[in-house]
Amino acid sequence: MNGPIALNQLPQKNIFRAGDVFVLFGELFGRGYANGLVNEARQAGMSIIGITVGRREADGTLRPLNDEELAAAEDNLGGKIINVPLMAGFDMDAPAGTPTPTEMLGKLTLKSWTEDKLDWDHIAKCREIGVERFKTSLAQVMTTLDGMIPDGRNVFFAHTMAGGIPKAKVFLAIANRVYKGRGERHQSSQVLLDSDLGKLILQNFDEVSANTFGHLIEASAAIRERAERSGGQVRYSAYGYHGTGILIGDQYQWQTYSNYTQGYAKMRLERIAQAAWEQGVRATVFNCPEIRTNSSDIFAGVELPLFSLLRALRKENGGAWAEAQWAACAGLLNDGEAGLAVVMQRIADFYASDVMKGYGDFAAWPMPNSQGLADLMIGASDDMVALHKERSALITDLLSALVIEASGALMFRECSEPGGPVLWLNHDIIARQLNQAHA
Repeated sequence: MNGPIALNQLPQKNIFRAGDVFVLFGELFGRGYANGLVNEARQAGMSIIGITVGRREADGTLRPLNDEELAAAEDNLGGKIINVPLMAGFDMDAPAGTPTPTEMLGKLTLKSWTEDKLDWDHIAKCREIGVERFKTSLAQVMTTLDGMIPDGRNVFFAHTMAGGIPKAKVFLAIANRVYKGRGERHQSSQVLLDSDLGKLILQNFDEVSANTFGHLIEASAAIRERAERSGGQVRYSAYGYHGTGILIGDQYQWQTYSNYTQGYAKMRLERIAQAAWEQGVRATVFNCPEIRTNSSDIFAGVELPLFSLLRALRKENGGAWAEAQWAACAGLLNDGEAGLAVVMQRIADFYASDVMKGYGDFAAWPMPNSQGLADLMIGASDDMVALHKERSALITDLLSALVIEASGALMFRECSEPGGPVLWLNHDIIARQLNQAHA
């Protein structure tokens, strides 16, 4: 892929209606992209069906949700949940009586982790067990799901699985230095990826964030064939990240957060969608803009592009509603409109810097971090937060909610007649969607 393929036109078609089925392939937790898509399915009157990743007991045993957890999850989703644990990844799997990859990582130390070696033959066995566990449970889920989808209905499968960081103390300490460290606390992301620890993490990212999409498409083949044979249509969506086009100066330009370690898995996700598309399956990865979520907060500075959305709202003729968003953002700052002017100038300077220009090579993505990038980006992020009245009420929270709303609507409608297997939702189309919705 030589460059981002942007969604340039607001989708006009919508094949989904009351009685059709929306399947959320991943749990619905707090503040995240999935909420926007689920809201669209609710508004369309679709039957909503979800799955669960299950829960881990103290000894690592994977179990279904208990009655209380299931009731809460179904209430949050607004639909039925098939209570078969679909925990992806293999970090907690191992042949009986042998250590899991997470337990193996427990032997690494902050002094030795760059040189410590892992038993890759054993890890391969763990991975095989984890994948087989997932696929076996998935087959059970699909058997149940098949009985919940009437003939002739359209079906929307929304893949939302992501992550895969092993719960190892040594990695949590390293991650804080890679993603949040500056000055003497800075840690090179390339050193991490070159280590056995990093290689293991990349494998687990692949299994959680990417390969689960392939497993879903394959395991749902019988449902897809029956739906299409009886007059329905089936669509698949997945959430990607591969940088975003934002307003820099007077032009929309591609930029990215670095280092996004999960980027390798996100590119694999794109390839899975492309392969499915070539087989006639309408599967689309939507590369969405940066937002703040519970999981993305580990990446200090990932939220900085959000501020540019304010300028995009004006550029795309948002009118009074766009001005209301500027006013709402100013109201969150100590110095109001003057403070917002400082924020917007700081963002302009950030993207005009030589450091950030050095990270504008799409073909080199995802690039490793650097000392200069960490100092500039994390410093800017900290400075922005300090300008607010309350750390619990940030401009980036407000703008994240807007991006979630717009991306949900765009993905839902574009999937009716998708333009390709991989599409970017840049700030221009996000702004146009918001402006149209709130006109």
